[in-house]
Amino acid sequence: MFLNKKKQTYIIAEAGINHKGSLKIAKKFIAEAKKCGADAIKFQSFISEEVVTKNLDLAKYQKKNLKNKKIKMIEMIKKFELSKEDQKILYNFAKKIKIDFISSAFDLISLDFLINDLDLKILKIPSGEITNFPYLKKISNTKKNIILSTGMSSFKEIQKAIHILTSSNLKKNKITLLHCNTAYPTPFKNVNLNVLKVIKKKFKTNFGYSDHTLGEEVSIAAVALGATVIEKHFTLNKNWEGPDQKASLNPEELKKLISSIRNINESMGTFIKTVTASESKNVIFARKSIVARKSIKKGEKFSLINLTVKRPGDGISPMNWNKFINKKSKFNYKKDDKIK
Repeated sequence: MFLNKKKQTYIIAEAGINHKGSLKIAKKFIAEAKKCGADAIKFQSFISEEVVTKNLDLAKYQKKNLKNKKIKMIEMIKKFELSKEDQKILYNFAKKIKIDFISSAFDLISLDFLINDLDLKILKIPSGEITNFPYLKKISNTKKNIILSTGMSSFKEIQKAIHILTSSNLKKNKITLLHCNTAYPTPFKNVNLNVLKVIKKKFKTNFGYSDHTLGEEVSIAAVALGATVIEKHFTLNKNWEGPDQKASLNPEELKKLISSIRNINESMGTFIKTVTASESKNVIFARKSIVARKSIKKGEKFSLINLTVKRPGDGISPMNWNKFINKKSKFNYKKDDKIK
């Protein structure tokens, strides 16, 4: 399993196509993701003509942030296409500043490029390819770490994809499943975070969450539920033209999200309930001891009338209460004296 050095949640800043097809801007995405503390930056690799037919219209969500809403999908994605040479430059730049470079391939030629030319250590399968047999079969011949997004899919389709992926050289322990809802943005009522627990139990793989909601709270909740990977769309400017800009986090928001996730990672702790070092010094001030409610003479019986419990907790614990009631006092006590 790929993890950062501290074995914390692996955080992927999804640049996607938000770079607008500009190599210069794409490099800025890598630098900003690194500054924000992300473990990886992710792009999309595709040859437009290999991905969509020429007459396919835009999805409804894609039209919202585009000036020309009447263009075909192939015209739109062509503007965001990065050449193989661009991707090599970005890969080397990411390597230089020590952030993992990941890309989702959307066609077999691009997939072959990521596997063989860039030799990426992690392959990210986008939700739309979960039913793409030749695509999954090609990956099955590798031994790389695989992240599989499961948007728009059923348990049966996920199981079938895993079966294909593990049909050759790839081992199941190399696969991380990302729960995902492929709506941009995803309404909170459709997130269904509870399915994370089912994925873990049903498929016995590492699991995480690819977050398309607005804001940061769902990603944080997923981490609390055990997500080992979080993927979140990232942009340098939400007002730029592009289908994913509005549903992305800007650098300030991404940095805040990563900080929150790291705090959650640190907070998860162990499965053993113990007194921590930070709270142990407060035991004496928070707990109580058995003390005299009023003056008590030697030989007098202890009772509800002359005993009570009060702070501090450095005397006899109230859990020993029954050991004293109706027993004779061996000492004289003033009010608030600790019983001994």
